[in-house]
Amino acid sequence: MAWRSCSVLLRLTGVDVSRSLLRTHRCPHILQQQCSFRRAYRRPESRKVEEDLSPSRTQTSEGPAPRRPTTTPHSEHPVPPNSPRAFGRLVRPFVFTVGFTGSTFGLAAIWQYEALKSRVQSYFDEVQADWLEKLRPQKRGDVRKQINQWWLSLSEGQRTVTGIIASNALVFLCWRIPALQRSMIRYFTSNPASKTLCTPMILSSFSHFSFLHMAANMYVLWSFSTSAVSMLGREQFMASGAIMAILATVCTKMPEAKLSIIFLPMFTFTASSALKAIVAMDAAGVVLGWRFFDHAAHLGGALFGIWYALAGHELIWKNRENFVKLWHDLRTRGGGR
Repeated sequence: MAWRSCSVLLRLTGVDVSRSLLRTHRCPHILQQQCSFRRAYRRPESRKVEEDLSPSRTQTSEGPAPRRPTTTPHSEHPVPPNSPRAFGRLVRPFVFTVGFTGSTFGLAAIWQYEALKSRVQSYFDEVQADWLEKLRPQKRGDVRKQINQWWLSLSEGQRTVTGIIASNALVFLCWRIPALQRSMIRYFTSNPASKTLCTPMILSSFSHFSFLHMAANMYVLWSFSTSAVSMLGREQFMASGAIMAILATVCTKMPEAKLSIIFLPMFTFTASSALKAIVAMDAAGVVLGWRFFDHAAHLGGALFGIWYALAGHELIWKNRENFVKLWHDLRTRGGGR
């Protein structure tokens, strides 16, 4: 469009500048402004580049030019898996795992002590409350009473896992909020390459992005909760790990128990057979690199559940008397009841 307006302007003015263009190879300054063209000034860097290139041309005729050493930032170098730096990243998560596991078992022992103590102290209060409940007129159609009756109809294990299921459902809903995506990925997904390593190891146990995955896990947790809590107690159940650890513990303690699949209840199998199949599938997933489930986490939880059922209970829970005695002395010191 600019070239077309320039040619029309030259025809109207009757100026013949073709010869001057051939002689000088440039338009006059007036015509440049009229034709909306200006001479593109050379950048000062271009001369510098030509000066830098000219010695290289002379050197190529004489011999090859020496190469300049190139330096790359330190962050671009990948860290080998067997380097001391990669091994150092595992020290902090390992210390955190050992410390958190020991703290959970200690808190579970204190929880059991306080629960037994509160039951003894509140025995007469419960008797009095039952006596007053009989004298009080019964209300019909009370929603709170119906909820209380439903709650009391559940087993101790089912009442224990209700809060866990609610927490998983809350985390699942948080995944559906776009504003929380960055925080959810950082704190609720366990990634060895992430800067945050310790906190996601706990929070990722409550994280499910797929509804089917969460529903299946919560169903298994609800199904095994009664047997696990009756066998281990609420305190050990809460400190025994994730769902795979609970499943493996129950299957190891009760190998002849009959299990079935929710969609195929007519096919039954023993708990030991189910545990062997699950461990074999997760081990194959780790070796072959399957990504349908987190096979490494499942395998780790199953191995911990098997170890705790065979040796961990005797090694950890049976030797808690000294710790509980220390807590009792701390509670009773200073004139406490």
